[in-house]
Amino acid sequence: MGAPQFSRTHHKQTIHQSVFVCKTDNVGPSETVTGNARECGERKRMTLETALAATGDAAPINAEDGGAADQRATAAGYWALLVIVLATFITFFDQVLFGMLAERIKHDFGLTDSQLGFLAGPAGIICYLFVGIPLARLADIYPRKYVLAGGVAVIGTIISLGGLAQNFAQFVGTRIFLAAGGSAHAPSSYSLLADAFPPRRLTRAFALLQFGFIGGTTLGPWIGGMLVMMAAGWAPSQFGPLRIFGWQWVMIVTGLPALLVALLFLTVREPSRQAPPPNSSRPPLEGSLGRKVLTFMGLDAFRAINARPQVFYPLFGALALSAIDVFGMQFWRTPFLIRTYGWNEAQIGRALGGIMLVSSLSGLLLGGVLVEWLAKRYKDANVRAAAICFAGVTVCSILSPLMPSAELSLAVMAPSAAFGMAGAVPQNAAVQRIAPNALRGQVTAIYLFMFTFFGAMGSFFIGLVQDFVIVAEQDLWKSLVLCAGLLMPLATYLMVRAMRPYREELERLEAQEVTPA
Repeated sequence: MGAPQFSRTHHKQTIHQSVFVCKTDNVGPSETVTGNARECGERKRMTLETALAATGDAAPINAEDGGAADQRATAAGYWALLVIVLATFITFFDQVLFGMLAERIKHDFGLTDSQLGFLAGPAGIICYLFVGIPLARLADIYPRKYVLAGGVAVIGTIISLGGLAQNFAQFVGTRIFLAAGGSAHAPSSYSLLADAFPPRRLTRAFALLQFGFIGGTTLGPWIGGMLVMMAAGWAPSQFGPLRIFGWQWVMIVTGLPALLVALLFLTVREPSRQAPPPNSSRPPLEGSLGRKVLTFMGLDAFRAINARPQVFYPLFGALALSAIDVFGMQFWRTPFLIRTYGWNEAQIGRALGGIMLVSSLSGLLLGGVLVEWLAKRYKDANVRAAAICFAGVTVCSILSPLMPSAELSLAVMAPSAAFGMAGAVPQNAAVQRIAPNALRGQVTAIYLFMFTFFGAMGSFFIGLVQDFVIVAEQDLWKSLVLCAGLLMPLATYLMVRAMRPYREELERLEAQEVTPA
């Protein structure tokens, strides 16, 4: 690639985007900009006019033209958000559907609970260990919409290929490459949204992003349960050496919509990247081939994290521990309800679909209200809200498997899902707020690696506990209680520990904001 060419038009656009950083960028979505904020906006306009005059194009700033440009940028941002939501939906739909198929897979492939847990989790993380961080680097150096398009196309293809697996090893292979396709999705999505929306709207954008998760986790059980029961009566199909069970056709068909979403990403407008603040961490532009390889592998992102261990380490640790329990429970809840209460997949799907929809929407509302309420009182509102939600998940995760009936168990599971959703938005926003701009994709990838890696280990961890500690299949509920009681209290403690250093890091970053001389 050659060096970028800059025209006078590009220069004016750059000035318009970066000549002045206004303190009102940190105004929350529910706050009214008044007083000093209006004065700040006026100073920004005057400074912009002066800067444009220096280019020889000293035209007055038309407020109406600026408003129209803002509207176009906002529309482009929301279209990008919509396509990302669709791609996120496909990812979570596959995860939920795979959990709905768990008992069928176990029976037809003759697996133990440990093997089943490995297939659902660690099998998908093996490739991520080697390519997850490097692929996330693509989000920092290439147009993110192309990275996202390629990733979702791979996801859809691999999901369909999973329906052709003939044994445990082949199934493991498809799950490995499925994780590779999705490894750049979240970093690229978060990085693109962080540049497409101003800071005052970023939390709202991340809240809306959760609809991808909501759709996948609510429609997944409902549609998945119906498809599994419908395919249960189908005899295995024989195509040459391939023997395809009825439930495998479900996987083959559900991977196809991802290819359409990949095409939609090509219509997304790539936003300009934010200029990094002075003294911020950024990768070297020049260096040896070996140094560039290390940068691509995430060396500079790791250095940026290690430079602020007091804030990043507790956030990463809390996310990792909670992910083991949350993802483990998400996978094992269908086998739990089948083995403990005798329900089938269709019953579970109907119940879970409605419960997850109400819980997820309630969680989004709770998260937004909680963060806004805390933001009026505390600078560390994002992390403080996440800590409160972690505590709620802890209580519900321990109590749900102890209930005497499936209905009561699901009733307690519902607020756990709501607290989990409520805590997801402030967690993501907190990391985006303190991650260096030039390394945001890889820092986010490392943060999400903790979530993905340890979350993937959740199904395997519970499977190991079940096979080697609890043993009896009908006592799966004991494994769920034991894991929740060990992991979630510690995760909550780490999130509480992160509040003070997070607050101090925000104060440090605000002191470095660029202002006109």
